[in-house]
Amino acid sequence: MRKWMAVVPALALLIGCANASASEGERIRLSPAGPAGTIGPAKPETTDGSLFFGTITRNVSEPSLSVFPADPAVANGTGVVIAPGGGFHMLSIDNEGIGVAKWLNGLGITAFVLRYRLVPTGSEFPGSLIKLLGDIDRLKATVAPLKPLDTADGEAAMAYVRANAARYGIKPGRLGMMGFSAGGAVTMWTTLADQPQSRPDFVIAVYPGLVGDSIAVPPKAPPLLAIVAADDKLAGEDAGRVAKAWTDAGADATLVTYPDGGHGFGIAKKGKASDAWTERTQQWLQAKGLLGK
Repeated sequence: MRKWMAVVPALALLIGCANASASEGERIRLSPAGPAGTIGPAKPETTDGSLFFGTITRNVSEPSLSVFPADPAVANGTGVVIAPGGGFHMLSIDNEGIGVAKWLNGLGITAFVLRYRLVPTGSEFPGSLIKLLGDIDRLKATVAPLKPLDTADGEAAMAYVRANAARYGIKPGRLGMMGFSAGGAVTMWTTLADQPQSRPDFVIAVYPGLVGDSIAVPPKAPPLLAIVAADDKLAGEDAGRVAKAWTDAGADATLVTYPDGGHGFGIAKKGKASDAWTERTQQWLQAKGLLGK
């Protein structure tokens, strides 16, 4: 428990350090399979900015996608669904969502930011999450009921974009999913579910956390890029576990570990080695043939 209490200050990084978000484009309500709503009584969804937390979204009970199309002059036919992190209690909507989408747009990629369902929070937030970060077993138990809901949200997001690929100019075999922290877990759960309409063509997991003990790699698993900082005390082990599961299954996996950067670095520059993750990801996408027209 002391180990987790020692990393509570990482909360500020985990939930974002970027500036307030720019306006969003088209927002699409998703209709995932399974029960509607979230765990516990639903509360109004909010997106707020603060000096300490950056811009975060809370109380998502109806999943949705925000569309960020690439400029037609540079669009290359690749699409990515982005799942921001936030410990399943909020979404780091700028630092791990909108900011990432705009960076991908610059590479010619059309991006979709997923708001997946969260633990409802009220006036007790962020203290409630800080306490849970001090007791990882309790945090796992708290968010466990969300796994089937958030897996369904990820599947609905991927299936929607794939069904509307022509509308968004996305070529066959070029729709991927990228997730950060808890969003990395959603990305992996969606991939491991291995459903034809929602299976990503490629996967990028950036410091994924709370993935779970079972990682049953599907046949013909998509190529995986896993990124983490060596000094990530919050969720540093899952990236390596996921990459090892992939390679043990004979699948294509690349694990990139930076010496420093902590947890939750996202798109914001921190003056750490982890700042290079965007350049490395661009190189990986290029090598996979995902940036050419």
